[in-house]
Amino acid sequence: MTRKFDAIIIGAGQAGPPLAGRLTAAGMTVALIERKLVGGTCVNTGCMPTKTLVASAYAAHLARRAADFGVQVGAVTIDMPAVAARAHKVTLDARGSNERWLAKMERLTFLRGHARLTGPTTVDVDGEELTAPRIFLNVGGRAAVPDMPGVSEVPHLDNTDMVVLAQVPEHLVVVGGSYIGLEFAQMYRRFGAAVTVVERGDRLIAREDPEISDAVRQILEDEGIAVRAGANCIGFAPHADGVAVSVDCHDGEPVVIGSHVLLAVGRRPNTDDLGLDAAGVETDAHGHITVDDGLQTNVPGIWALGDCNGRGAFTHTAYNDFEIVAANLLDGEHRKVSARIPGYALYIDPPLGRVGVTQVQAAESGRPILVATRPMTRVGRAVEKGETKGMIKIVADAETKRILGAAILGTGGDEAIHGILDMMNADQPIDVLRWAVPIHPTVSELIPTVLQSLAPPSADPKQA
Repeated sequence: MTRKFDAIIIGAGQAGPPLAGRLTAAGMTVALIERKLVGGTCVNTGCMPTKTLVASAYAAHLARRAADFGVQVGAVTIDMPAVAARAHKVTLDARGSNERWLAKMERLTFLRGHARLTGPTTVDVDGEELTAPRIFLNVGGRAAVPDMPGVSEVPHLDNTDMVVLAQVPEHLVVVGGSYIGLEFAQMYRRFGAAVTVVERGDRLIAREDPEISDAVRQILEDEGIAVRAGANCIGFAPHADGVAVSVDCHDGEPVVIGSHVLLAVGRRPNTDDLGLDAAGVETDAHGHITVDDGLQTNVPGIWALGDCNGRGAFTHTAYNDFEIVAANLLDGEHRKVSARIPGYALYIDPPLGRVGVTQVQAAESGRPILVATRPMTRVGRAVEKGETKGMIKIVADAETKRILGAAILGTGGDEAIHGILDMMNADQPIDVLRWAVPIHPTVSELIPTVLQSLAPPSADPKQA
């Protein structure tokens, strides 16, 4: 017997449950299917547990620096089982809250199982057939395992393993010099592990401008993290002390021996066992579901939200996908993904807050641009906190006088960046923010000052 609904949602990540809430509130009957854990990556293996671990690592780091603030403490030690238990509790609390919310949702049928499309309006859940005129795919992604020599012959970890690791590795080798890898690298260095970051590219977080990448690398190296960039021949082999990781870099030893190896080289969408072919849903070369500006697939009545659509790999973009779909379906709006201004953060310490395009990307447009930077050593709030590493960088259009992008690498950068993000979303000219009167002492108060220093790149006052 086929069960009929007004809508079917596959996946209970960041977009699925709130979409179910909007649809059921509008009077629709909804089936929400989850084969593993409610909350998706963010709640279970991503944002929440990792940022909880980051907080523990920061506490240890600050305790070691106590004397810098005139505070005397004893030896700082790490109780890793307690650290891991704290992170796990945050996950359990968040997941439980979501499950209780779904359980109380009227007109919602919540099913646990593996859902597969069997047609453009039908879904099989472990042998039971469901049908609906609207189907929403929110299946997320998982860590990618690269096809590197020897990778299948050695034990290795991914982000899912790391958030429940209850021991401090003797030597953690992180393969991948981007967001996930660098956050774990710093936190475990602060927990007491020796850490080496191996990156195939010539620099870390290559999407950023070179001076931002260089500053991030310096922050990590100042804490004793070894960075092996330009690793053009990464491979793995068993070793008596763990795993031998070949790097073949221009400088340094060609092999690094680690007790543990973390693979942080990207993620892949959970679309390979979703039955997309049966419904005629198209994907790109990386397995992401192809969607239009309203997040609809090529099949009428099927939408894709979150990491599986390749239009954003963050919790906030997944949630915004839900907002776009709900606004268009239920509120008569015409919201578009292309109108979204990209923003994200790297949660090392100090954090990097990013919005819009980089200087390199802006220059590629061919339009005249303005650039300004200011080191955090000249930000009073950073000096007062004794956290002066990093910089503020803003890129603007010389003709329209609109901010095109910004990076705040420094204490509070992940929060301060929102003042710029809001101005960009409001499509306001530079002078509007230039004449704002921000609160002292904050990091944000320096943004108007930096804007005064905007100049063509050739005359960019690097230390303005």
